Amino acid sequence: MGKKRVRHSAEFKGKVALEALKGVQTVNELAGHYQIHPTQISQWKRQVQGRVKELFGNGQNKGQAEIEGIQAKLYEEVGRLKMELDWLKKTAGLG
Repeated sequence: MGKKRVRHSAEFKGKVALEALKGVQTVNELAGHYQIHPTQISQWKRQVQGRVKELFGNGQNKGQAEIEGIQAKLYEEVGRLKMELDWLKKTAGLG
């Protein structure tokens, strides 16, 4: 029978990934110490490296994308309302 799947906490993953980033021990040494496959440690390490900018950024990138999305929806609605107004003026004989 196979080994039961172990779910590691985010705290544990972060601890192992940070140790891998420090480079004091090799990934294989860490894998032996924590009883984890070296590939798993490498994946956690890449995840941490990929999110460093997000962690230490001002949060403006996330906020900017959200603002642009809302702005695009609003421009779309303004355009639709302007078209409806023009159509109503035309059908009412005002324009």
